[in-house]
Amino acid sequence: MKLSLKHVHVRPTDSLDSWVEEGLSTLRPLLAIDEAHVRLEHDAAASPAYRVTVHLVVPGPDLRADAVDHTLRTAFAKVLGELRARAEERVARRRRLRRGVHTLDHHRRRGPTRRRSAIH
Repeated sequence: MKLSLKHVHVRPTDSLDSWVEEGLSTLRPLLAIDEAHVRLEHDAAASPAYRVTVHLVVPGPDLRADAVDHTLRTAFAKVLGELRARAEERVARRRRLRRGVHTLDHHRRRGPTRRRSAIH
């Protein structure tokens, strides 16, 4: 996984970067992450002051999530929770499709079908 971190008014430290990488690695059992773009922002004038934005490049449609909170850790935890929920939805959908169970099956007939006689 290629990790790209951008710090906006947040002092970059090795511990912060490794903490972000560890958090994203918890999604690996659910997703094959090719690239991760993470933006950590602090805006002293805003309330809540911290914003975390994550863009994951994965097979299929990319996943994006962002969250704001009063602490950086909580904002990142919210983003991870949202990404995990979306990843679990994808896994569940893939399993349903493999089993042949579609959630919206408009072409399936309900109940017994009525045959029309050729002679009226």
